[in-house]
Amino acid sequence: MGARISSLRDIAGRYDVILCDVWGVMHNGVKAFGAACEALVEARQNGAAVVMLTNAPRPAANVAVQMRGLGVPDAAYDRIVTSGDVTRALIADAARKVYFIGAERDLPLIEGLDVELSASDDAKTIVCAGLFDDTTETPEDYRYTLMGLAKRKVPFICANPDLVVERGDKLIPCAGAVAKLYEELGGETLIAGKPYPAIYRAALSVAKALKPGFQQARVLAVGDGMPTDVRGAQDFGLDLLYISGGIHSRAYMTGERTDEAKLAAFLKAEGATPAWWMPHLA
Repeated sequence: MGARISSLRDIAGRYDVILCDVWGVMHNGVKAFGAACEALVEARQNGAAVVMLTNAPRPAANVAVQMRGLGVPDAAYDRIVTSGDVTRALIADAARKVYFIGAERDLPLIEGLDVELSASDDAKTIVCAGLFDDTTETPEDYRYTLMGLAKRKVPFICANPDLVVERGDKLIPCAGAVAKLYEELGGETLIAGKPYPAIYRAALSVAKALKPGFQQARVLAVGDGMPTDVRGAQDFGLDLLYISGGIHSRAYMTGERTDEAKLAAFLKAEGATPAWWMPHLA
């Protein structure tokens, strides 16, 4: 299951580029994780390029504002690449009458694009950035509407492939969970964020401007989500630092104590082979 490390400093010298997940690694939606921020500040000071790689369904500039508000310092990273950034290209190529599913905070995803917001029964494209109210709703609340859209074969563009995310001590459903239901109903989904290759290609393109000539073998991905961070990094052939204290921690942790036998069994069952792991980035 890879080697446990106590600090990013233990392995940072092996890597020129760090692609780091945001939610669950750098903050929990309520506050920043100070040790994680300090670790990345130090890595940058020692020459690494740090690209935040997030399934947030909004453009990078909006994510930067959110992170700053939660206490993540600008010095912790060089650039941000979001699922929202790469998804905008999918929206631009789709039919313009859009049924938008998401909160008001997610509307920057479609700003500046040639789209017309539409009711579900008239839409030619679905764009999902999240739930209208992720504090009270679940994907099941959308089943009836999605059934009608799937029957009409309306393509579903998912701006955030995450199924759930931690907000404080709660698990909140994300757009990926709505996309999963749409697929179960027979609908077609289009997804560009993690774990799909488009977002990794975009991140490495950004990294090349920061560290010209780096080799992929010297790129480290950091994340906590099995279906997104882990699968994406492994499919793209990147070394992975798995943050075990994130959204899957209930499977093998009691408080801050990790049952390493349970963790090993969990990783094996998931087909996960991280090069390194630690409970929290530090």
